[in-house]
Amino acid sequence: MAKHNAANTRIKREYFHYLKEARRRDDASIDQVAKALTRFEEATGHKDFKRFHREQAVAFKKRLATEKAERTGKPLSKATVHSTLSALREFFIWLAMQPGYKSKIAYADADYFNLSDKEVRIAKATREKPVPTLDQVHHVLAKMPAGTDIEKRNRALIELALLTGARGLRLPA
Repeated sequence: MAKHNAANTRIKREYFHYLKEARRRDDASIDQVAKALTRFEEATGHKDFKRFHREQAVAFKKRLATEKAERTGKPLSKATVHSTLSALREFFIWLAMQPGYKSKIAYADADYFNLSDKEVRIAKATREKPVPTLDQVHHVLAKMPAGTDIEKRNRALIELALLTGARGLRLPA
């Protein structure tokens, strides 16, 4: 099996330049796109992007559903799958506009990288983080020492966060 495809490498380099200069993406975002493209190329045996067919996208989605995360060994999260597929979708939409690819790739083919609405909702869901209640903050303030200037400063910082409604503080309904 080939380790890379020279034509793919050239067009990816152009795309990364486009992301950086035209779309103003930072290096970390471009790295995530590069990882998504690498995953896709590995799944297709490094076939030339000009030979892309929507069935490759369908097969890749099925493969992602069964892949395990390197670090944890658990199945990939829906958020990871969603971001990977979104990056690929954007790439193939861009690719469909490039000379030499226009006649080979249709815009609609990129839509095969989409997840179902339910899976997208799961991927974008945010978890509620535990935060202290108002009573817990009052308890902390009552127990905090206030003898030295530093202790008074620390107490004042907690009180300021409480009075200004800093994020994360759960007030009673």
